[in-house]
Amino acid sequence: MLKLKVITSTTRPGRKGPIIARWIAAAAEQTGQFEVEVIDLGAINLPMMDEAFHPRMKKYEHAHTKKWSATIDEADAFLFVTAEYNFSMPAPLKNALDYLYWEWNNKPAGIVSYGGASGGTRAAQMLKQVLTTLKVMPLPEGVILNFFDKNVNEQDEFVPTEAAERSAHAMLHEVEKWAVALQTLRHKESAV
Repeated sequence: MLKLKVITSTTRPGRKGPIIARWIAAAAEQTGQFEVEVIDLGAINLPMMDEAFHPRMKKYEHAHTKKWSATIDEADAFLFVTAEYNFSMPAPLKNALDYLYWEWNNKPAGIVSYGGASGGTRAAQMLKQVLTTLKVMPLPEGVILNFFDKNVNEQDEFVPTEAAERSAHAMLHEVEKWAVALQTLRHKESAV
């Protein structure tokens, strides 16, 4: 079974990312293709990058970095659930990405963006640029949730529209295909 990490982007009190993450994680589990772990950056609370050595060296000094490294290294694929802050991804997500390098390599990523009128599309575009430098394959299929808060019920659950469900299904199908293909690439590289 493929190991899928669903990573939320925001850390502020009252954030809605975990609500969206629970929904997409449940959708991923329903496919039967993934072992899903939701990673809430607000709960992990990584400090601003505090490692002395460049991530390419993997000479981690801090326990929080070593734990983060192990969590990301074991993944076969990612789903990033991102809000949009000032036309970009939230700083905690960029910080979490910057901590590591090799652990991200040759894995696919789906992006679920949420917000107001734009649905976080600018954040998704900025995130794709960063992911490619980490050798992550950001997929064209994604989920864009415009005015998402209208679909959050009184129990703090996201209730998707039909369009959101179709987008999620298409994205998860692609994540599974790419994860299998890139798993082969990772095994070949580790054998060299």
